[in-house]
Amino acid sequence: MSSLYYDETLAASDLSLGYEGQLVGDEAHHAISVSRVKPGENFLIGTGAGVIARVTVLSVGKKSLMFRVDDVSSAQPAQPKLSLIQSLAKGDRDERAIEACTELGVDRVFPYEAERSVSRWGAEKREKGVARWRKIAREASKQSLRHTIPEVQPPLTLSELSALASEETVLLLEPSAERALSALEVSKLPSHDCIHLLIGPEGGFSELEVTTLVDAGAFAVKLGDTVLRTSTAGMAALSLLNAKLGRW
Repeated sequence: MSSLYYDETLAASDLSLGYEGQLVGDEAHHAISVSRVKPGENFLIGTGAGVIARVTVLSVGKKSLMFRVDDVSSAQPAQPKLSLIQSLAKGDRDERAIEACTELGVDRVFPYEAERSVSRWGAEKREKGVARWRKIAREASKQSLRHTIPEVQPPLTLSELSALASEETVLLLEPSAERALSALEVSKLPSHDCIHLLIGPEGGFSELEVTTLVDAGAFAVKLGDTVLRTSTAGMAALSLLNAKLGRW
């Protein structure tokens, strides 16, 4: 299996058959120093926005390499998109959720500092937290050979979540909900370009959060009779939606 490297400075038009280009920076360092690529070998290079090319290495320097494009593939954006709204969690549980859901094909990611979130970013940690999640999503995209890297957006507040639920489809994962996600008829959901999965923290959502979001239009659904960790609930829900939407 070929390794994938991203160069977000490349335009889709750059990766055409016969195009010769240069890979530099951290990706080149990894290819040269870790993967030990040599002239004549092949790997994949992507724009991170829908195009991947199979290339042949032409020459290798200390900090860069030259390549030629031999084959190109592209992926059309899936409709509807699938979004993960992941509550902050202690340790690395929220990061594990981002990594796994990226591998499972999530299109967008939003952090949410729930009332019961043990982890707190605050103003001083917010920028670093988002940057960390973006790095995790990028690396997971490379590992799973994705054409696109999920968009990681700034954290949402409860009021912003409420506004989102009033305009788009938000599925609130709640163990006490009466409806099961597996029984939900996705085709009967409001017609929107994105379905958002909202995952709670270790202690679950507060009564205020559930009431506020359901009143705003969110759909409360459960996965089953057991309670999953915040690091695995998104994976399970996303898997169900992938099957229901024919993405798998």
